[in-house]
Amino acid sequence: MNIVLLIIIAITCITSYIGFQKPELFHKYKFEVGAIQRRKEYIRILSAGFLHGDFMHLLFNMYTLYIFAPIALIGFGIGGFLIIYLGSIILGNLFCLYVYKNVPFYSAIGASGGVSGVLFAAVALAPNDIQIWFIPGFAFGALYFGYSVYMMLNPRANDNIGHAAHLGGAFLGLVYAVASYPEFAMQNALFIGIMSVPLIYLAYEIFINKKIG
Repeated sequence: MNIVLLIIIAITCITSYIGFQKPELFHKYKFEVGAIQRRKEYIRILSAGFLHGDFMHLLFNMYTLYIFAPIALIGFGIGGFLIIYLGSIILGNLFCLYVYKNVPFYSAIGASGGVSGVLFAAVALAPNDIQIWFIPGFAFGALYFGYSVYMMLNPRANDNIGHAAHLGGAFLGLVYAVASYPEFAMQNALFIGIMSVPLIYLAYEIFINKKIG
């Protein structure tokens, strides 16, 4: 495993575990619209990406990152990978801030934005080079985003998972991949399109139906 990927996973696991054990730190650094808008606590836009709701949430995100990150590292290098991962966390949470700007009590946590960015970037380069439980990478991506969109549109009580961050993160990952390797993005347009269907539907619900926010 690449040392940079190992460090990111280790830091995320450690900070998430600390958040499990210390609720005061969890609430201090989670994404929260009111705290960012009123108290200017902008660190939450990044720090929320290193906190998770429970072990399953943490495991799912880190496993997905572990599977897709190697292709992003090979294709974009360490610098490009970090830009995609950290930039997607930030852009994903900025998108959350926009979507829920009128809901000051809205809060969320998770590396979902960063993972989505890496996933989209990796699939743009090599949609069939990864298989998870015999499922092609692009199909796994569609299922991943489909679940996220469903949970975002049908929220559960006390669900702090940043489902909205997936859209912003995926957008950055895709744009970075297309800008870096436009020829691969064109070749894999069909796979990217299939994976994008849930996100297109989410965008429709947000911007056309005004269902969220």
